[in-house]
Amino acid sequence: MDISPEELDERVAILKRFRELLEHQRRKFREYLTVLEKQAEMISADNVDAMVTHTEIEQSIISEIHTVQKVIDPLEVMYRTAHPDYPDAEIPKLKTDLDQLRREVLAQNEKNRELLKSRMAVLRQQVVSLRNPYAKRTSVYASDAHTATRIDIQQ
Repeated sequence: MDISPEELDERVAILKRFRELLEHQRRKFREYLTVLEKQAEMISADNVDAMVTHTEIEQSIISEIHTVQKVIDPLEVMYRTAHPDYPDAEIPKLKTDLDQLRREVLAQNEKNRELLKSRMAVLRQQVVSLRNPYAKRTSVYASDAHTATRIDIQQ
């Protein structure tokens, strides 16, 4: 089966773009994993400001990963259609790396959630154990004891 130079160029372009997107997504997953690891450190250190910052970065990375995935899925279908008999050795390796990174991200995310849950439980205990020093006192304005019932306004 001979293919035209245009078709060959198209196949090569699809393959290159597909590979680029997979590599980009792999970089984003690595970046996400790094952010999650830093976030775990911030949870342990009770650094709320840094946790908020890392959460915002995390949301940005997740959004970008989803956007890239929306492009990868149809491109992979095009790649498979255009290259049914031409397997590229790099694509399976990239996909394996991505799957491994996904598993690591999920594991780190679960670890962070558990760490945050335990930290929240400790904070709840601390809040419950706090005693309000003013709780037993009544307001001097609300009490009837020792208050005047008549006021002499004559001088």
